[in-house]
Amino acid sequence: MNKIIRHKKLPLAMALLAAGCSASVFAQTEEPEEMVITGIRGSLQQALSVKQNSDAIVDAINSEDIGEFPDKNIADSLQRIPGISVDRIWGEGRDIFVRGTNSTMNRTLMNGQNVASAYWWANDNPSRGFNYSILASELVSSLEVYKSPEADIDEGSIGGTVIVRTRKPLDLASGTINLSAESVYSELPDVWDPQLSALGSWKNEEGTFGVLASINSQKRRVRRDGLEGFADNTLYSVTDQNGAVTKDVYAVWGGGSAIFQQETERLTSNATLQFKPTDAWDLTLNYVKSDMDSDNNNQNYLFMPGGYKLANGDRVTNPKFITTGDGKKAIVAGTFENPNSGGAAIEPIFREASVESEVLDFDATYTGDDWTVHAQVGTTSAEGGSDRDMGYWFEANTRERVNLGKNTIEIEYLDIDPKDHSALTLLSARDWIRKMEDEENYAQLDFEKELDWGIITGIKTGIKFRDETITNNRTVGSTNSSSPAWKVITMDQVSGGLTPRLHGEAATSGSLTQYAWIDGNKAKQVIDPMFVAGAMTYTYDQKAFYEINEEISAAYVKADFEINKFHGNFGVRAVETDQTSKAYIDGKLGSVSRSYDDFLPSFNLIYDVADDVKIRAAISKVMARPTFQDLSANITINATTASASAGNPNIKPFYADQFEAGVEWYFEEGAILSGTFFSKSLDTFVFTRTTTEVIDGKNISVTRPHNASDGADISGFEVQLQKELGSGFGMVANYTFTDATVPAVDGGQKLKLPGNSEDQANASVYYENDSVSIRLSYNFRSEAYGGLTSGSQLVTADYDQWDATADWNVTDQITLFLTAVNLTNEVIYQHTDDGIPVGFYENGARYSLGVRAKF
Repeated sequence: MNKIIRHKKLPLAMALLAAGCSASVFAQTEEPEEMVITGIRGSLQQALSVKQNSDAIVDAINSEDIGEFPDKNIADSLQRIPGISVDRIWGEGRDIFVRGTNSTMNRTLMNGQNVASAYWWANDNPSRGFNYSILASELVSSLEVYKSPEADIDEGSIGGTVIVRTRKPLDLASGTINLSAESVYSELPDVWDPQLSALGSWKNEEGTFGVLASINSQKRRVRRDGLEGFADNTLYSVTDQNGAVTKDVYAVWGGGSAIFQQETERLTSNATLQFKPTDAWDLTLNYVKSDMDSDNNNQNYLFMPGGYKLANGDRVTNPKFITTGDGKKAIVAGTFENPNSGGAAIEPIFREASVESEVLDFDATYTGDDWTVHAQVGTTSAEGGSDRDMGYWFEANTRERVNLGKNTIEIEYLDIDPKDHSALTLLSARDWIRKMEDEENYAQLDFEKELDWGIITGIKTGIKFRDETITNNRTVGSTNSSSPAWKVITMDQVSGGLTPRLHGEAATSGSLTQYAWIDGNKAKQVIDPMFVAGAMTYTYDQKAFYEINEEISAAYVKADFEINKFHGNFGVRAVETDQTSKAYIDGKLGSVSRSYDDFLPSFNLIYDVADDVKIRAAISKVMARPTFQDLSANITINATTASASAGNPNIKPFYADQFEAGVEWYFEEGAILSGTFFSKSLDTFVFTRTTTEVIDGKNISVTRPHNASDGADISGFEVQLQKELGSGFGMVANYTFTDATVPAVDGGQKLKLPGNSEDQANASVYYENDSVSIRLSYNFRSEAYGGLTSGSQLVTADYDQWDATADWNVTDQITLFLTAVNLTNEVIYQHTDDGIPVGFYENGARYSLGVRAKF
């Protein structure tokens, strides 16, 4: 196996270098004290080295550790760190939540810089969070999570800042080649898919010039089963079989039994040139590109108690109501009697979707005797969306009996059979062409000098400029039923047979688990040709357009200090943000501009109680800017539910005063027992309010974001234990408790902080020897809250997951591996806090078999 060199104490920069270097390279710089076998134990020791020698509150993962986890992107790896949870709604990690804060309040930087990102789904919007699904874990050398800020790190995070560091060729042995090939089996679609990766690195004999190139190709076919309820804020009157009327009642607009299928092909490439003409100079040019095609289709067999039945004044036999958080009622069961007001539909949607993201970065460092100058310039861009988002609407009249609960969605169609294709008739079709774009140019200059000014041992100062533009566009194609080319089609003309059996884990006795569905190729052949003849007209959707530009200028100064057993740093970051939001308002393009300044101090203190015990404390002021969607002045109408969402260009940034303190005991080699308390006081948070607005002559329920007049308080603690147990066994465990106190909004309901999970836990046990390593990992987070709907907050229920990996080192160069993800096929349950179901999603287990070769 490969070996690494261990030292009693490394400065942070050297610890990071060790995480990516081979033994031969590192041995040139310092005489080793002992040799430690790499693998799980070695990688965990390296991560602890980063944590132990940092001047802030930091957790880390290195490349060997990422390789050992059964994770296909870095979000899934980050969830192993204390205080971090992951959104798995699409089956793999995409967004992260840190210490009770929403994903939009946490930034991810690659080599210290932002990476533009976008999304493929029609209902997603550009975010300040990072789309981790675009980045393969093989690209990464190390991950660092800064939970307490330092003045030289970009502002914008309240929970924490993740820094992704990519590999450099001069840190690797010349001629390094890493190859990986695996086949991944996904349980629900019952398919095997190939995944390949390769990395090659070369440097000259003098170690002054190196080239690194890597490529990662992943193909993945997924299936996600969903039972869904479309809760909204519309109020209805309900009349029962006796004529009794209950007014102001929430009802799901509709719901359904859905099957989502996607074929993703992701190609991530990286090329790095590094040049060190002298010991003083280090020049690096880095290029990363990720292309992800995500063609997908979603078919949902619908029931429509609110949008069709109650909207038409239907009577309901034996209605069942619950009381919602705002004191109103919601109907959750009953028989909707009118057989002629719709009641059943299927909405197949076929998307040609993609996401592209790239980074070009130049980094230059000059090191003098006791000073360093660093410059970095670059550009990053991303584009995502769909070239086509084709939806068809087939409908039938029927009575329906509905039974809904927190974990229950049951429907009985009383006049039709969901397995009968001929029961449904094509009524309309639509197409969405969606494009979201993100582009940023940046430049920064840093100067660092060692000092001997009493307790001040060094100073670092710098400036940075960022110019980022986010653009959102959509073109809508709609059917013209009066066109001669438009004709009535029943679903049996485009039949795809019956769906597979659905909802193996989430279904209850009355759930719809199989129904007639559509063949997408037949739909293209039978229905789509009519649009060429004029039955589909395309219009640019002005209401969906927005463009937001931010010009951010920052300057900082940071000082390092040391006095006896105390050391750390303090500093301040000054930031000016110039922001312009453009959108069409009443058919005219308008803009809203503003500018604001921030001064963000930070202080990190470490007290070395002993060689193996550290006490840390940090205090700081931090900020996070609102999401781009929240800042937009546009309005987007949901054609299905006749509701709308809109932005608010005057929404204010979030500010927090935060404090953390903890103790770390490194009680033996590669071991730690630590505890950290943290507290954050936010001046505001964002909530949504729904009101009725007149748009194009129609009354539309419009939901907009607003700043709460009061803030939120977040406090909690993290505990971490890592230890080798002997005879090749070891364990890693951590637990985070987060308590968030949020005041009532505008004197109304008291909310839970969006994104917060009160309890989070991770645990791994492993065994390894010279030939074999095995790891079993467990991840848990308690319920998390979202926005307001139907009188109360959206809740994502408790979720836990088991993953496993096993490696067999056939030779020093060849390793066979097995992985298993989501072994027990856990279901993601979403409902309102009062018990109205929103969505139950299962993605199935995933297994892989592969081989790695390292030379």
